[in-house]
Amino acid sequence: MNKTFTELIDGFKSSIKTWDYFVNWDKVQANSADLEISLNKLNYLLGKENLKDEFAKLYESNPDIVKALPVLLAVRENKLEIFDKTTKESEFFDFSIGKDDAEKYSEFIEKSGLARLFQKDGIKNLVDYVIGVEVGLDSNGRKNRGGTLMEKIVGTYIKDFAEEHGFEYLAQARATEIKTRWGYDVEVDKSERSFDFAVYNPQAKKLKLFEVNFYNGGGSKLKAVCGEFRSLYSELTKQGIDFVWVTDGLGWKTAKRPLEETFNHNNGEIFNLNMLEDRVLEELTW
Repeated sequence: MNKTFTELIDGFKSSIKTWDYFVNWDKVQANSADLEISLNKLNYLLGKENLKDEFAKLYESNPDIVKALPVLLAVRENKLEIFDKTTKESEFFDFSIGKDDAEKYSEFIEKSGLARLFQKDGIKNLVDYVIGVEVGLDSNGRKNRGGTLMEKIVGTYIKDFAEEHGFEYLAQARATEIKTRWGYDVEVDKSERSFDFAVYNPQAKKLKLFEVNFYNGGGSKLKAVCGEFRSLYSELTKQGIDFVWVTDGLGWKTAKRPLEETFNHNNGEIFNLNMLEDRVLEELTW
């Protein structure tokens, strides 16, 4: 195998977004369904002239409606502490059980601006509104999904390769699991470190550990990652364990020098997704 650093840097992708990156619809629908009954009850209040009185009547027989109030503000918590800039005091609201009187919850609706939702020219259906809110809240999870997408993509290559060759593999492999399954004592810089993947050739009794990541943006973190993986490569090599790093993303365009230094130090054992597509795993020594 004779991959060059130029092949690595020139092959980086600008995106690895998959169809399930944008919205976790199962989560959105599940969260909306949990509140659907309460939201349908609150629909009664839409367009009412005297919102405060109508809310009090509805709350008297349906105290559970208050548990839907926070999500109308795109808030997950069911207990809120609100600081009043005028009185310089904090007020506490509990939406989990509806233990306070209607007056207090009416105050929350008014001061938070939620009353605007219930006006005649406001929204038409709170269930539909909350689905939109949940989609917005779920977008905050895209950063985490972006971090796991690379693992999922690389994982498909490793799984197929291991099964094709009769190798064993683990995802999120901790040292204790590796020791139990294959008898390798993995000594690393972090006692609780888990490797994204571990692949074991039972015939040759050879172990390879993989770390994968994707960086769209640059910054000092990339230089730190390079330093960490240089050290990790050296530590594992001394123990007779191979270390392979699969990385991608245009963020590396801003950190070419530290990446190249690591590429040279790690004997070229750094690959991108294009290389996996070209079956670079077949070229490694197993």
